Amino acid sequence: MRSDLFKMKEKAEYKTAIAEPALCMALLLGFPAAAQPAVIHGTTGQRTETTRPQTGSENGAVATQQKLAHKDVAFLKQAAENNHAEIESSRLAVQKSSDNRIKTFAQQMIEDHGKTAEELNRLAAAKVVDLPEGPSVLQKAKIKLLSSAEGSNFDHLYSENMGITAHRETLELFQKAMDNVKDGEVRDFVAKTLPTLRHHLEMARQLPGNSPGNGKGR
Repeated sequence: MRSDLFKMKEKAEYKTAIAEPALCMALLLGFPAAAQPAVIHGTTGQRTETTRPQTGSENGAVATQQKLAHKDVAFLKQAAENNHAEIESSRLAVQKSSDNRIKTFAQQMIEDHGKTAEELNRLAAAKVVDLPEGPSVLQKAKIKLLSSAEGSNFDHLYSENMGITAHRETLELFQKAMDNVKDGEVRDFVAKTLPTLRHHLEMARQLPGNSPGNGKGR
């Protein structure tokens, strides 16, 4: 009996003597001391790996940024600048114009372009596009010049520059967008806004000092 116990002790010491150098060598070479247990599911013994799935907002943002064309983004930003210019100049007209017809026109521009701005902001947010928060540099210069005018000179500048010229340029921007934009929702916004812009241009042509044909064919 003692002989059997002695043999078992010798075997254990022998295994330890072999295992300890092997473990040291593994640590020196950078191998893990023990393998991590695999995750086993079910009775088939299949290994599965768990990864964090992307959230819906992450997938949506990436997909939107990839699919929105450069021309679409450029259109949204320029449309926002034009909208800001119309609203700011029309606020000046409400305050400074000496003609009630111009005041009425300007007030409607504030309301209509304000609604357009809300729709544009919602669309841009859905498309992950940062819009300008004001008019362009050139538009700001025109508004500054307008703010320095008085009386009939102010009325003429507003009617001609912001009433006719600005709306004609915005109308051309939207008409080109119908041919150039790729995104369906952006195109829907363009199609919905075009009739309002055409109506604004016709209204501007009826303002004091403007002839009904002013701005046509240009």
